[in-house]
Amino acid sequence: MPIDVGVKGVETYQFQAEVKKVLDIVIHSLYTDREIFIRELISNAVDALEKFRHESLLHKEVFDGHLSLEILINTDEKAHTLTIIDTGIGMTHDELITNLGSIAHSGSQQFLAQLAEAARQDINLIGQFGVGFYSAFMVADRVRVQTRSFRPEERGWEWVSDGSGTYTIAPMDGLRRGTKIILELKENAYEFADPEVIKRAIKRYSNFVPFPILVRGERVNTIQAIWTRNKSEIKDEEYTEFYKFIANAFDEPLYFLHFSADAPLAIKALLFVPKENLERFGFGRMEPGVDLYCRKVLIAKHPEGLLPEWMRFLRGVIDSEDLPLNISRETLQDNTIVRKINQVISSRFLKFLEDEARDNPEKFNNFWNTFGIFLKEGTVNDFQHQKEIARLLRFESSKTEPGKLTSLAEYVERMKEGQKVIYYLNGPSREIIESGPYLEAFRNRDLEVIYTHDPIDDFVMSNLHEFEGKKLLSADQADLELPEEKKEGAKGEEVKIGESLSPDQIKSLTAWLKEILANRVKDVVESHRLVDSPAIVVNPDSGLSSAMRRVMQVVDKKLSQELPHLTMEINPRHPLIRGLDRLRAQDPEFAKIVGEQIFDNALIAAGLLAEPRNMVDRMYRILERVTQ
Repeated sequence: MPIDVGVKGVETYQFQAEVKKVLDIVIHSLYTDREIFIRELISNAVDALEKFRHESLLHKEVFDGHLSLEILINTDEKAHTLTIIDTGIGMTHDELITNLGSIAHSGSQQFLAQLAEAARQDINLIGQFGVGFYSAFMVADRVRVQTRSFRPEERGWEWVSDGSGTYTIAPMDGLRRGTKIILELKENAYEFADPEVIKRAIKRYSNFVPFPILVRGERVNTIQAIWTRNKSEIKDEEYTEFYKFIANAFDEPLYFLHFSADAPLAIKALLFVPKENLERFGFGRMEPGVDLYCRKVLIAKHPEGLLPEWMRFLRGVIDSEDLPLNISRETLQDNTIVRKINQVISSRFLKFLEDEARDNPEKFNNFWNTFGIFLKEGTVNDFQHQKEIARLLRFESSKTEPGKLTSLAEYVERMKEGQKVIYYLNGPSREIIESGPYLEAFRNRDLEVIYTHDPIDDFVMSNLHEFEGKKLLSADQADLELPEEKKEGAKGEEVKIGESLSPDQIKSLTAWLKEILANRVKDVVESHRLVDSPAIVVNPDSGLSSAMRRVMQVVDKKLSQELPHLTMEINPRHPLIRGLDRLRAQDPEFAKIVGEQIFDNALIAAGLLAEPRNMVDRMYRILERVTQ
C-alpha cells in the first residue's frame, strides 16, 4: 500500500528495507568503472526485448505490435540528462513495485552482509551482486522510469525517485510500449551526457547484444556476435574482420578455433592465434586477450584466470550461458564454473593444435617458431595439461636435417630396441653442439640426441621428467648408462681405438688431477664416452644440466657458486692426456698448469667458464714455454 496518495493520483511508496541499504551502499561506495551502469541498464533493456519477443508469440494481440525491437539512447548535454529507451515488454503498476521497489529474491541478510563487505573492500559491485537498475543512482540525482506494458488493457505509468528512501508512481498517458529511463545526472557525472562517452561504453560492454542500439539515431553495435552462429554459415573474411575488431589488429590471424560445447557446461568460443608474438620483440609481457561474455553481454574484459597463463597470446571471446550474471572480475579465479571453462577451453585448444600439427606440419612449425615459448612455459607450469602440451614440443635432433623439427613422439618411434632414455643436449646453436665433445659417445653408438637451444628448455625437460614412459636425461650428466661402443664401422671394418693408459696410470693421474683441482671439481674419473676429445665436465646431479648452471650464473652468481662441483672425465686414450701423465713426472709445476688448462677448456666446451682472465694468463705461460 502507498504511504501517501497525492493529487492527480501520485502514489508515494517507501523502498523495501533491503533496497534502502542497497541504495545507500551503491550511492556512497566508490567504483573503479562507474560506466558499468550503462551495461546494466542495456542488459535490462535486452531482457525486456527478449521477453516481449517470446510473449508476442503467445498472445494474439499486443500493444504497439508494429514497433521495431531496439534500444534508443539520447543525451542532452545542456540539461545533463541521459535517456535509455527500449521497445520491450514494459511494466504494469504492480510490476514497477515488484521490480524497482523490492529485491524479490535477494533480500536476505546474507546478501546485504556480502554487499556491505564488498563495498568496504572497494570491490566493483555492479554486476557482482545483480543490483542492476540501482546502479543508475551512482550517476543520477533523480531517476524517472516511464513504462507501458505490452498488454492492450494496461495503461502507462511513471516511476520517480531520488534514491533517498521513497519513490512515486503516477499514471501517464501517451506512452508507447516499452520502458524509458531518464537519468538526471549528478554534477560529477555530466560526462555521461556526452554521446561519445556512451558509445565507448557500449562498444566495450554491450557491442554484441542481439538488438540494435542507437545513440542519437546512429547504430553503435554494428559488429555481429559471430561466435553464436553456425560455423558453416561464416566466411573466412568474416572471421578475419571480427579478429581485427576484437584484437585491435591489422593483419590476418594465423589460426582460429570456433566451437561450442554443451557438457560439462554450455560454452561458445571463438579464439584466434595472432601471426606475431610481441613478447619476443621486447614489448613486454603480453596481457590476457580473451573476453568473457554471458549471452553476448561482456562480463569481464581480458580477465586473468579465465585461461592458463601460458595461453595469454590468444585473442577472442568465450560466452557461457551457465555463467552466473552476478560474477565479477574479482571473483573469477575462485569461481567453479570459470575453472570448468578453463579446463574445457585448454583441452579443446590443445586438441586443435595436435590436429594441426598432424594435418599441416609446416604451418604448425611456423606456429611453433613464433609461440613455442608459451608451450614450453605451459609444460613447466600447467601440470594438468602437461602431457598434452608435451606432445606439441618440437626440436631439432642429431637425426634431423638442419632447420627441420621433430617431436618427442617421433623420437620414441625411432628409438633403438631396449633404449629407455630420451637424450637431449643444450647449446646456443646446432653447430656448437655438434662441434663439442658431448655427442661423441652418442655418435659412436648411433643414439639420437635432441638439440635444445633456449635457456628454458632444460627446465622444460627436467619438469617433464619423462615422456611415454621414457626418462628424459641431459647428455652432459655423469653416470650415463650407455650401451657398449660400436666395434665395427659403417662398412663392417673394425674401429681402431688408440693406445690407452694402464689402469694404474689412470688411477694415479685422476687422483693427481683431483688434488690440483681440489676447489673446483667434485671428482676426476676415467671417461667411457669420449672418443676424440681429451676431457669433459659433467654434472653429478641428474636434475641439474650445464644449461641450467649457465642460467644460474647469469641470474645469481653467488647462488651458482654454491652449486655442487662438476665431475671431470678424462679420455685415457687421447694423446694430450697420455702426454700429461708423462709430463707430471718430468715437470710437476708445468704439468699442473696444463692440467688446469685442460679443465678450463672443458668448462669452455660446456659454456660454463664464467671468468676467463686466469685462463688467458695461464695460456700465455703455456705458449711461452712452447716457444722457448
